[in-house]
Amino acid sequence: MNIDSIRRGIVLDHIQAGHSMELYQALGLDRLPCSVAIIRNVKSEAMGKKDIIKVDDDIDIDLDVVGYLDPGITVNIIEDSAIIEKKHLALPRELKNIAVCRNPRCITTSERSLDQLFRLTDEKRRVYRCRYCDAELKGTL
Repeated sequence: MNIDSIRRGIVLDHIQAGHSMELYQALGLDRLPCSVAIIRNVKSEAMGKKDIIKVDDDIDIDLDVVGYLDPGITVNIIEDSAIIEKKHLALPRELKNIAVCRNPRCITTSERSLDQLFRLTDEKRRVYRCRYCDAELKGTL
């Protein structure tokens, strides 16, 4: 298989194998006018298998979304076909409008204009708690 290199854009590397489509949907990459390549089940010494997403354009992506879905992802910024910056992510300390509180009694259920706010309370278990009602939200991947 031959996937062309990109001259300018972003490469999301070290995605857990089989989870690239979740990230693709969450970031809205389907709405981009540029080329987006999803490479699944790539052999990896460190991970066994991994997925990779290549975006052939310089776009802004929400690193909090990426870090929440898979904090092990490496974000490579590409200029003139070379990596100019690598960003290693971690779980964000706070989430704003990334997830929705599932507690039907939470004020965000009736007050739709309120931001959905969560704070990280247990990094090891990837647990977040709603700022309003303290309901638990666990990381997805």
